[in-house]
Amino acid sequence: MARIIDDPEGIAALVKSLKRVAVLGIKTEAQAGQPSFSVPQYLQRAGIQIVPVPVYYPDVTEILGEKVYRSLTAIPGELDLVDVFRRSEDVPKHLDELLAKRPRAVWLQLGIEHDEVAAKLVAAGIDVVQNRCLMVDHRHYA
Repeated sequence: MARIIDDPEGIAALVKSLKRVAVLGIKTEAQAGQPSFSVPQYLQRAGIQIVPVPVYYPDVTEILGEKVYRSLTAIPGELDLVDVFRRSEDVPKHLDELLAKRPRAVWLQLGIEHDEVAAKLVAAGIDVVQNRCLMVDHRHYA
């Protein structure tokens, strides 16, 4: 049953299971100092396949050596997780796409929360983590 995951056991189980993660709002190598680039870079180095979905940078076709997709629904295959780097107020803009793609879980990065969107995702059978850094939790639990 889908839920909001905020307990150590749930976080640990999720991060240990990750194999393929779409990063919504990823930045490019030119912004390497920003978490929206350094976190996916860390995950890739940890052996997780990253699928870049930038919101900006329309001319970029590759980030971290991976093909860029312009929408979550354009990504072929299953996703374990969508890691979201968007402002809290921008998260609802992506709800329909998240529901259509149906990843196993959605992770709203540190500082990002949207209870209404989270409730709708959980109701659709998608686990949600809010306001946590995936890199910090992966380092701690994986």
